[in-house]
Amino acid sequence: MQKQQYDQLQETVYSEIMPNGLRVYVLPKQGFSKTFATFTTDYGSIDNAFVPIGQKQSVQVPDGIAHFLEHKMFEDEEGDVFDTFGKQGASANAFTSFTRTAYLFSSTDDTAVNLHTLLDFVQHPYFTEESVEKEKGIIGQEISMYDDDADWRLFFQLLGNLYHRHPARIDIAGTAESISRITKDDLYTCYHTFYHPANMILYVAGAVEPQEIFELVRSNQAHKEFTPMDHVERIEVDEPATALHSKAVERMSIRLPKVLLGYKLSLHSETDNLLYQEARLELLLETLFGEGSEAYETLYSEGLIDDSFSSEAMIERSFSLAAFGGNTPKPEETEARILDIIEHAQTEGMDERRFERMRKKLLGQLVKQLNSTEFLATEGTRYAFHGASVMDAVEIMQQVTFDDISNLLQSEFRIDNRTTSIIDQKAEADA
Repeated sequence: MQKQQYDQLQETVYSEIMPNGLRVYVLPKQGFSKTFATFTTDYGSIDNAFVPIGQKQSVQVPDGIAHFLEHKMFEDEEGDVFDTFGKQGASANAFTSFTRTAYLFSSTDDTAVNLHTLLDFVQHPYFTEESVEKEKGIIGQEISMYDDDADWRLFFQLLGNLYHRHPARIDIAGTAESISRITKDDLYTCYHTFYHPANMILYVAGAVEPQEIFELVRSNQAHKEFTPMDHVERIEVDEPATALHSKAVERMSIRLPKVLLGYKLSLHSETDNLLYQEARLELLLETLFGEGSEAYETLYSEGLIDDSFSSEAMIERSFSLAAFGGNTPKPEETEARILDIIEHAQTEGMDERRFERMRKKLLGQLVKQLNSTEFLATEGTRYAFHGASVMDAVEIMQQVTFDDISNLLQSEFRIDNRTTSIIDQKAEADA
């Protein structure tokens, strides 16, 4: 068991790699009554081409299969695992992102029992042809629901504009057509490749004793056998640095139009210092468009944006982007004003005093988040997959300089890697 102390935050993170390769992290929080645990595989929606474990030839699986697999994991011969967690006083859930699939629970009691349940159900796949076919209808309804969600459509239209071939442009849940091609065998192929312990992390934060957690996991894993595996071989696509389309407009029945501007960035979580790159990107976006900035206040007072306006920074395994936008009565005018603000910042420079204010604001938010067991477990896992620690985020944020964000603005925010996504109102006759 390894022990890493963070004196500035007065926290200690314990870790250990099990003989089967499973990485386990425990962050005890004194005075807390709740425990939050995540069991996460380094596998998400973009991993649709890979070499299955034990084979030499790569395969291409249907879009949406990672999300489909997440759904199916909650069923076994005994029934629904949600019911088991409920009877044990725990709240369970799961999510699939572009690069991760996580299973989680929170509880205030019986942590050991719930942790056994979490480990056992995720490491016990049970799929039948009948249950797979039944799930297609359930997920098909979920896909239809997201098709009617204007914010979801706005974001994936933006990704479709940015990426030529990268699977980030594909909806995480896939399409009704793609999931119709998923078979029981496809699910087992993905499961055995990506749900290997060597590709997974268990992260426990809250009211726990580290030694007890590690003894529990060692005992649990000792009774299970897995095929040896060094690493997962993913098939990468050749993605140009430029955006595919500069703009796209979709029309839906909505109360207010929406606009989202995005830039395809060259930062990758596997090859760059993820904490540093995220810190300077977040500081840049807050300095440019954060609430309280001159740009935000001006656009808001002119009625071009409302409090839905926000920015997003995303740095993942093989792609990254920055985006900002929200509701607006005049999407074209708002787009033009945002571009003027960025161009002015590139030619005239940004306000360094505002940068320092935004640093204090983001540091305050970060310190507050470090008291959340949910944040610690989920973000702790994300950084751990890239050899970093969420507990270093405060120190890294303090190290970012004004020149760092100015250089980022000049190098990554260009015309050729930019796009605009607009969801406008349907004409009355079409509504």
